[in-house]
Amino acid sequence: MTTFLSRLFPLLLAAAALGLGAGEALAQAAPAAPPPKLDSGDTAWMLSATALVLMMTIPGLALFYGGMVRKKNVLAIMMQCFAITCLTTVLWMVAGYSLAFADGGGLNAYIGGLGKAFLAGVDKDALQGTIPETVFMTFQLTFAIITPALIVGAFADRMKFSALLLFMALWGLVVYAPIAHWVWGGGFLSKAGVLDFAGGTVVHLNAGVAGLVAVLVLGKRKGYGTENMAPHNLALSIVGAALLWVGWFGFNAGSAAAANGQAGMAMAVTQIATAMAALTWMFVEWLARGKPSVLGIISGAVAGLVAITPASGFVAPMGALAIGFAAGIACYWGSMSLKQMLGYDDSLDVFGIHGIGGFVGALLTGVFAVKAVGGTSGLIEGNAVQVLIQLWGIAGTIVWSGIASYVLLKIVDAVIGLRVDEETEVGGLDLALHGETVH
Repeated sequence: MTTFLSRLFPLLLAAAALGLGAGEALAQAAPAAPPPKLDSGDTAWMLSATALVLMMTIPGLALFYGGMVRKKNVLAIMMQCFAITCLTTVLWMVAGYSLAFADGGGLNAYIGGLGKAFLAGVDKDALQGTIPETVFMTFQLTFAIITPALIVGAFADRMKFSALLLFMALWGLVVYAPIAHWVWGGGFLSKAGVLDFAGGTVVHLNAGVAGLVAVLVLGKRKGYGTENMAPHNLALSIVGAALLWVGWFGFNAGSAAAANGQAGMAMAVTQIATAMAALTWMFVEWLARGKPSVLGIISGAVAGLVAITPASGFVAPMGALAIGFAAGIACYWGSMSLKQMLGYDDSLDVFGIHGIGGFVGALLTGVFAVKAVGGTSGLIEGNAVQVLIQLWGIAGTIVWSGIASYVLLKIVDAVIGLRVDEETEVGGLDLALHGETVH
């Protein structure tokens, strides 16, 4: 027996050696994962989507807001949208993109690093997936532009232009960039499984909360509740809303970062939810006030666009229909009833539409998410935990945006003052701040 084992052992070693050698040879022969390759179709779509999202701010949002303020302030609010576009572009290049999407090392759960400050390494040949990183960076820049631009509608008619520039510069770096990193840059909300396809929390809830905080800090407009503050030109607002709707396809479908089936579904559900929310707001207003207004239907459309944004890459058409219906009701209530109940002066209903709509959309994403669409199931497919995960993302956004915005507003107020003087406010910001007026 001993002799047999002494002969067998070397044979087993030899067989093992042959097996190991064969395994190494197979491993060496196995092809390595192919490096990312530029896809011209994806790139062409993302170039188009980037232009569409920029169009949402200038001219879309500028016209939408410009038509809703009083005539004496129309140039001021359009100027704010245009200036924010310029200011955010420079700050995004300097540090914003890096803080949102670069590796933050030991702090990566909360903030990106400065490895891509001044767009270091973002050269002609750098790729982000199948598209040039320059395109990805610029696409994300358009989101960073529209988010602070949304906020200005809340405190329209009463903030100094200098204060606005300082506040928005700080806000973009301290509030927007970290939240974008949490959700899209590999931060803690992303790792927790929070679903936000195109910015329900990052853009809309974030802007809505900051807008609410700003109006609470600034106080009400002079004459609020006693003077007529109706929109001066709803024709401008209709054009602006239409541009927002069209541009939103770049916003939502573009967030697939590819020309694929998910982008197609995002486009379809965006159209469905928007139409449903607009009709819902219109009929609710018709029942409550006796007439369907132009301002109501375009506000409802924007509410639907907001609410479908986080869900657009995760839900099917029936989910979109339900989200649009819920957004139409919730945002109408937020703009017409909640504001009156709490007594704050949100000039253009930024919190009522973007804050409430962002909340509803982010929450219902956890209800209607379909695995076959976005890879994650929601409550209707048996994954009730996703609703709790969505609430975690909502809570994190509200807390940071609320606290940080309040602190930044107080700092700006202490340094240069936030609000224009009474004479300027009564006479209008256009002439007093910019030396120009609309005749």
